[in-house]
Amino acid sequence: MIAIAEMISGRFRGKILLDEPMSSHTSLKVGGYADLFAVPEDIDDLLLLTGALKDAGAGFLVIGGGYNLLVRDGGIRGAVISLERLNRIERVDEYTVSAGAGAENLQVVRYAQQQGLGGIGFISGIPGTVGGAVRMNAGAYGEGILQYALSLKILSNACAKELPISSFNFGYRHLELDQEDIILGVTLRLRPTPPEETEELIRRDLELRRSKHNVGFPSAGSFFKNPEGMAAWRVIDAAGFRGAVEGGAMVSDIHSNFLVNRGGATAAEFIRLAARVKQGVFEQSGLLLEEEVRIVGEEP
Repeated sequence: MIAIAEMISGRFRGKILLDEPMSSHTSLKVGGYADLFAVPEDIDDLLLLTGALKDAGAGFLVIGGGYNLLVRDGGIRGAVISLERLNRIERVDEYTVSAGAGAENLQVVRYAQQQGLGGIGFISGIPGTVGGAVRMNAGAYGEGILQYALSLKILSNACAKELPISSFNFGYRHLELDQEDIILGVTLRLRPTPPEETEELIRRDLELRRSKHNVGFPSAGSFFKNPEGMAAWRVIDAAGFRGAVEGGAMVSDIHSNFLVNRGGATAAEFIRLAARVKQGVFEQSGLLLEEEVRIVGEEP
């Protein structure tokens, strides 16, 4: 990784860190070291970096705000690329807005509100960035952000391209992409909405999430996907796991689909706790929970 950093030195305008702890870049506050952690300034920087990594045969992981992510204690061999600076938001035409992958969800809702557009207020209280929201088709109240997408801008085979949403397969908390494709941004088709109506939706969503999701400790949001027609927290409760503990990791006693870091937790403790929950729910109800949180990296 030092060789790669030296190779692009003087041309790469963003930030590069070596042996960077991923616990500093994830909402769960756990995770081992990444060999290289890079923040490209723009798409040109990203192309330079990914080209150098490919030439060196090094892998990479792209992240947004570090939410919905659990990095194993052995860290990540290769590079982690943060798209936080690809955060431009602009109006395209009467009903459409484009947002870079690094733009925060609430920022996009607020920008649309200023333009008299709305419809995506349901992502107001979802922490993280648009790239992450698109990657998992984030949503709430029966809606997902990709329902409002006209197109996605992606980096694929060293080429930035914009493709209609009809080119992609997606569904509940799911978007199919080739392994090395990178989401650069999304164009959203919204609807005319009075700013005061959007403000009320934002207020209600943020208040609801504060009341239900203010778990008091670092978390990654909902840890498991909801089984079809059910709420994951209900089946976890029914299996008796509310408040269950594994070292520093705990099933929140406020919202049992949140696994929280009550202090000094390791990724291994979260993984063991999640496995216990899944086994207990399966034994109690026959349901096999699936992680919504993305688990990456290596064992120590």
